[in-house]
Amino acid sequence: MKPHPIRLCGQEFLLDPAGALVWPKRSALVVADLHLGKADALARRGLLAPPYELEETLARLEALVVRYRPEIVVSLGDGLHDAGAAQALESQRFDRLGALVRRQRWLWVTGNHDPVVPIALGGAVLPRFVCDGLTFVHVPSGAAAEVAGHLHPVARVATPAGPVQRRRCFVGDGERLLLPALGTFAGGLDVLDPAIAGLFPGAFTAYLLGARRIFAVSSRRLVREPDPRRHRLQAGRSSPRSLA
Repeated sequence: MKPHPIRLCGQEFLLDPAGALVWPKRSALVVADLHLGKADALARRGLLAPPYELEETLARLEALVVRYRPEIVVSLGDGLHDAGAAQALESQRFDRLGALVRRQRWLWVTGNHDPVVPIALGGAVLPRFVCDGLTFVHVPSGAAAEVAGHLHPVARVATPAGPVQRRRCFVGDGERLLLPALGTFAGGLDVLDPAIAGLFPGAFTAYLLGARRIFAVSSRRLVREPDPRRHRLQAGRSSPRSLA
C-alpha cells in the first residue's frame, strides 16, 4: 500500500489506504470508529449480521501496527460498539486485543458508543487528546486544528472507467480532518451531506480509499448521494477495479 502525504495545520501526515492517519513526527497511528463487537451487539438484539466483522477489523488494525510500528496509537472513539462488546469477546479475541493495546502506548478517546472502556484492555481513556496544537476528538465541531471521526464519511465520484463509485474516505481542507470508519461493519454518510460539508467553510478534499492507494478528489467533483439519508454498509474488503 502507498500512503498519501498531506499537510494539516502546517504539519506532515500520511493517509493510509486502510483508513488510518499516520503522524511521523510523533510516531503516532490514529484510527477511528473500529466498532469492535458490532455484529455480536446486533445478534444480541436478534438481528442477523456477518460473522467476520471482528476478525477483519482486528486483522486490519494489527497489520497497520506492524506496518508503521508506532509508539502511540490513538483510537478516536467508538473503538467498542457498545458497553457489552468487551464482555462478549471470547477469551482468545479479548486477549488478542489486549496484547495489541499493550504493545505500545494506547489512547482510547471516548465516543458515543464507548463512553467507558474496560480497564482490563489496557491503555489510557480520555475525552480528547491534544498535541502540538492539534485536538483529536470523536465528534467533530468544525473547529480548526481538529482531527475527528464519528461521521463515517463516504464519497461518490464518476470515473472514466465506469459508473459512479462510492468509497470510504478522509475529508480535509488543510485545517481540519475527518477520518473514515476503520471497522469492517460500519455504515457511511455522504460527505456532501450538511452534517459533513457544513464543517468546512469552503471547498474541501475527499481522499477516497483504494485497494493500494488514496485518490484525492475535490469536493466540486463529487457526486451527491441519491438518497442522503441512506447509510449503506461497506465491508471494506472489496475495491472497485477503477479505484484499485
